[in-house]
Amino acid sequence: MLKINQQLKRIEIKEFEIENQIVFNYFDNLSTTERDEKLLRAIYIGVLALMEDRISAFLAKTNNELGTELESLKMIFEMKKELFYKSTIKGTLAEDEIADFLNNYFFERRLKDKAFLTGNTAGNLPKNKTGDIICEVNGSPDLKIAIECKFDKSIRFGEIENKEIFIRKTDTAWSQLIEAQANRDSKVSIIVFDISLVDNSILKNFDNVGYIPEVGFVAIINSQKGDYSNLAIAYMLARDIATNAKEIELDKNVLAMIVNRIIKDINEILSIKSLVLNNIDNNKAILKQLDKSMLLMEFNQEYLKRFLSQGTLTKKDLLDFYMGED
Repeated sequence: MLKINQQLKRIEIKEFEIENQIVFNYFDNLSTTERDEKLLRAIYIGVLALMEDRISAFLAKTNNELGTELESLKMIFEMKKELFYKSTIKGTLAEDEIADFLNNYFFERRLKDKAFLTGNTAGNLPKNKTGDIICEVNGSPDLKIAIECKFDKSIRFGEIENKEIFIRKTDTAWSQLIEAQANRDSKVSIIVFDISLVDNSILKNFDNVGYIPEVGFVAIINSQKGDYSNLAIAYMLARDIATNAKEIELDKNVLAMIVNRIIKDINEILSIKSLVLNNIDNNKAILKQLDKSMLLMEFNQEYLKRFLSQGTLTKKDLLDFYMGED
């Protein structure tokens, strides 16, 4: 059934069939045009998981603890995580999730914007695919925001002041923002990083959302926690610039000052929110301690009243008072 073609460095499969309910249901829900691509991806994911020896360890651990269905779901989760963090295909998965988030966000905000994956389609620049997602503002193909997803620690900030033109070309946040805008003919561009896969040079400049005047926006998301809020902030700011841009000479310094002030205020709000969330548990503990103190006060008051009315406490009362028993 399986043949290894050493000359072409590929595997060849003939007359392949599988009878599995989970596999059948998955492919049955796909369109005919999607099935071949998804099959190849499924094989690739499976090979990655086997290389890490994750599946066998998982099955051995959960065989007697979980049902087959839950076992399969957990295996799918592990394989997806393996794929995302240890393969070059993680970028494709990230793009899918980001596009889904944006379209859901547009729907919830009742915006007519639409996010499209560009896939392997080249743009205006020859053989250039930079600009993973195109967002059509108000559904107009003439008003676009380009989004480049870079879940890669090798991408540095790359400000133009430090650019060395005599060394080998490398992608940077600056270059990818400019390239995406030119390649996809967009009004504004955004580059998205994941907090777990971002170079320190990016974090030194921007913690959450950043704006580079005349270049574009930087958004740092947390995909593991499903937190895309920074992308939503960057998108809405980019959208404001795109929809209000006019063919007039703008004072770029003033624009940068206003946008960076907005970002600063947003970051302060996010910091406050984080502090509040962190303090919730502390406040709950304080409330529990207050309730305990109130109960102790009532307990002590009861024995004081008993002592004042009787002039003394019995041996049992003294024992209960000492032990804290009512």
